[in-house]
Amino acid sequence: QVQLVESGGGLVQAGGSLRLSCAASGRTFSGSYAMAWFRQAPGKEREFVATISWSGGTTYYASSVKGRFAISRDNAKNTVYLQMNSLKPEDTGVYYCAADTAGRARSSSYAYDYWGQGTQVTVSS
Repeated sequence: QVQLVESGGGLVQAGGSLRLSCAASGRTFSGSYAMAWFRQAPGKEREFVATISWSGGTTYYASSVKGRFAISRDNAKNTVYLQMNSLKPEDTGVYYCAADTAGRARSSSYAYDYWGQGTQVTVSS
């Protein structure tokens, strides 16, 4: 079993930045896990934001965040990050961290085996 705990959310003005963290613990996190961030706005379905392969060499982004967000990971710390810049009100939502034990960096939520509880991000206009 793997536990994922997100942190770093909060309230920020449009144009501002936030850095989210996701710490993994539990079963030895030594497999080739791909990691991802998803988000869910009020009244909307959960949507893909970004994903990163185990090595960090492959990343994919949703078109809505490309060029503004950056996903990275530190395997020594079992932590994945999401740097969010130039935030917009439409970026508001609960941000979830997810782990894919198959190790492939994919955009579908069905690919991910473990999920965190989420952290709220609110961007005011």
